[in-house]
Amino acid sequence: MVIFRKKIAGLSASTLERFALRARRAVRLRHPVNVLVTSNQELRSLNRRFRGKDQATDVLSFPAPQVASHRAKQAAGDIAISADIARENARRLGHTAAEEIKILLLHAVLHLAGFDHERDQGEMALEEMRLRRQLQLEVGLIERLKSSDGNAVNRQGRRNRRSAGERNTP
Repeated sequence: MVIFRKKIAGLSASTLERFALRARRAVRLRHPVNVLVTSNQELRSLNRRFRGKDQATDVLSFPAPQVASHRAKQAAGDIAISADIARENARRLGHTAAEEIKILLLHAVLHLAGFDHERDQGEMALEEMRLRRQLQLEVGLIERLKSSDGNAVNRQGRRNRRSAGERNTP
């Protein structure tokens, strides 16, 4: 299920549901995901409540608790995406907000499938890069991480010198 609390130009609920299905199949995630596209304010509230971080973030994923019954029609989890940050990232990186929402969704689906880029020695980064290419998406979240020399990865995957005042991207 997809809920838009903030609309994204060029992206409908049915289009995002189809993309979520493609992403789930690509990572072999059996159960559906619920997606909320909303404001920075709501992402900040969720981030504070569930992660103890009082700041907006681009995407959050919440794995569903395991259900004992195999017959239960459960979701793999829930995903919340900030439309505001997606628009900002898209403008800065030179692609559409609709494309950015898909990039954020893929990242969250990987988390729901059990990947953790903070602890996995680069496994999630490689999988995200492979799937991004398979799903014909621009540079993914992990690839955007800043290097120690202050360079950022641009949409073609090349390093650019970061401009003064540019916001770090997770």
